[in-house]
Amino acid sequence: MPISEWFGKNKNDNNGEGRAEKLVIPDGVWLKCDSCGEVVFHREFERRFKVCPKCGFHAPLGALERIAHLIDLGTFNEIATGIVSCDPLDFRANKSYTEVVEAARAKTGLAEAVVCGSGEIDGRPVAFLVMDFSFIGGSMGSVVGEKVTELFEWAADMRRPVVSVCASGGARMQEGMYSLIQMAKTSAAVGRHASTGCSYISLLCHPTTGGVLASFASLADIIVAEPKALIGFTGPRVIEQTMKQKLPKGFQTAEFMLEHGQVDMIVPRADQKETIGRLIDYTTRDVG
Repeated sequence: MPISEWFGKNKNDNNGEGRAEKLVIPDGVWLKCDSCGEVVFHREFERRFKVCPKCGFHAPLGALERIAHLIDLGTFNEIATGIVSCDPLDFRANKSYTEVVEAARAKTGLAEAVVCGSGEIDGRPVAFLVMDFSFIGGSMGSVVGEKVTELFEWAADMRRPVVSVCASGGARMQEGMYSLIQMAKTSAAVGRHASTGCSYISLLCHPTTGGVLASFASLADIIVAEPKALIGFTGPRVIEQTMKQKLPKGFQTAEFMLEHGQVDMIVPRADQKETIGRLIDYTTRDVG
């Protein structure tokens, strides 16, 4: 029976007699794709790590889901823990900055917008960081910058390749200049890691923007992107007003970036672990 009939009513001119019994579907069995609108089987959607089987839409993944997707089971060990945000500007809008951070922690179960650690990808030891857009838009404040910096410094000392997975709105406005400083800080850490000869692979997900893109996310040896990911420094309107010219449609998509040499490859989620593993092999040499 087509899925559409499950949700429809059996119209009958016989005063309701002979009408098919209403089918009760438990909650959570089906969901509607945010891109194509098709109804898909929830279990199949999760099995594909939240990729629509009908249109290929890549729905957002949280940090812990990314770790489960890319890192070998039981090999991930978190590092750079115990660092907490302060409120250097005593920032207040509708809520205080402290309240915003506490709400994000309760919502995501994470301490901050990035999770850093060591693990293995198909048996290859790596240093790994993943950003979670659900945590204040994956924004980079002083804690995120410190955790990213510590990871690259640890990887440099241990002679490990780094794999980063970014989804971010950029700098965290509640920290003002303290947030912007993290761009230089993380970039310097990437430079020190590169000087050891170890490789760095960056995976850009939807969306990767602002100060994160303008710093460590775009400094990798190889930059990989997810299909149709939004990648750019700032919004199209701001860029057009600054440049005083109309920009082409879709200029901030992964596909446009690939065509113009800003990313090296676009890899669907199903192939990312195998592809990143091969890239580590291609770029790794004896750096002991």
